[in-house]
Amino acid sequence: MSNTDNQIHAIVHYEDDYVQPLILAALKARLPPEILVLLNSDSEIPSPNAKVLQWRQYEALNLDDASAHPATNLINAYIIRKALIRKHYLSTTVAHWLTKNPGSIVKSHVKPSVEFEVDYAEFLDDALVEAFELRESFEKNADLPESEREWWILKPGMSDRGQGIRLFSTEEELTEIFEQWEEELPDSDDEAEHSDDERSAAAGTSGAIMTSQLRHFVAQPYVHPPLLLPEPFSSAGRKFHIRTYVVAVGALKVYVYKPMLALFAAEPYTAPGTSESGDVNEELTAHLTNTCLQSGEREGSVHAFWSLPSEVCGLPARDWKEDVFTQICKVTGEVFEAAARSMSIHFQPLPNAFEIFGVDYLVDAEGQAWLLEINAFPDFKQTGDDLSGIIQGLFEDVVTVGVAPFFHLEGSDAASEGTESMVKALDIDLGRR
Repeated sequence: MSNTDNQIHAIVHYEDDYVQPLILAALKARLPPEILVLLNSDSEIPSPNAKVLQWRQYEALNLDDASAHPATNLINAYIIRKALIRKHYLSTTVAHWLTKNPGSIVKSHVKPSVEFEVDYAEFLDDALVEAFELRESFEKNADLPESEREWWILKPGMSDRGQGIRLFSTEEELTEIFEQWEEELPDSDDEAEHSDDERSAAAGTSGAIMTSQLRHFVAQPYVHPPLLLPEPFSSAGRKFHIRTYVVAVGALKVYVYKPMLALFAAEPYTAPGTSESGDVNEELTAHLTNTCLQSGEREGSVHAFWSLPSEVCGLPARDWKEDVFTQICKVTGEVFEAAARSMSIHFQPLPNAFEIFGVDYLVDAEGQAWLLEINAFPDFKQTGDDLSGIIQGLFEDVVTVGVAPFFHLEGSDAASEGTESMVKALDIDLGRR
């Protein structure tokens, strides 16, 4: 074989100033320098059968080349994965899996969801006709003070970055949410004068969701009380969720990256229904842990998970973090298997692809980890400069478990079993070659 035959031609265009240099550094750190060739464009690929690595934004991937040369062209995203990354699809994935596997661990780590579709507030009654769980909850809450009610969290099925998340405990409150969104959008008389981009911008500025465009919603029981960390920890008393980076490789191995992040809300936690304003959705900063919603310095909002206090009053394990990580590995592996086996139309792992997902978990006061959502192309920048080493290590391990084995580099078979920080959570053969 010629030297060119052994070379890996990498096209890295991630279009993110934070991520791009970290990917390049990872490739240089984990691939032999004599075989790594960095290209600027597809036109520089020396031959149709050359070994090619595409590490790009989803929309920029050359899928035609990847499909035409599946044995030599590796891409950094699956083409179809809605079963995981869309909230209403993920809800269906879990429901289908539990129907077939009622004893699954997923049952005690994913809150049951109520899905519904609604275009405008005036049609909400019709949308909730079969939402029996919600109606039963509304009836129980009717005669209770706000602080004693069962609260629900509303999530638009196709939004991200925390957009459109609201809390409610009654049908009246849910209706008010949709009515408020409609009031914050341009008047219907003016719609003809505004482009779709302008109306979307107006929605984003006000925090509104365009229900006519995002018509799928899920409602889940709100996890209360969450685990709150004690003094003297700098972010004591603030709700947090765990950002877990998960790498899916081929068809199908799934790895959980052990150096996780803890993302904290901007304000100390208060139980729903106990806010001074009387409107829980006016004080969401204590409930939402999405750091992209926070302005200013975001002091204390991002911590390395393993730096959190090891002893927390009320938890049975001396070091609760190891127990939580074990839960996360088991649940993550089974959820990906559920998508691959029970929702194969909407999750199609490819042998010549790998993908990094940002998976979010919330830990309750009993130490139980609850899956919140799964994100494609997560926002790595929220990690910040101080913890950028976590992302650097992630990319290096991705090269080890996801890139090197595809190109059959020496020693890569053993590496595909995982590394010290990249823990294998699933290894199944879907019969795709």
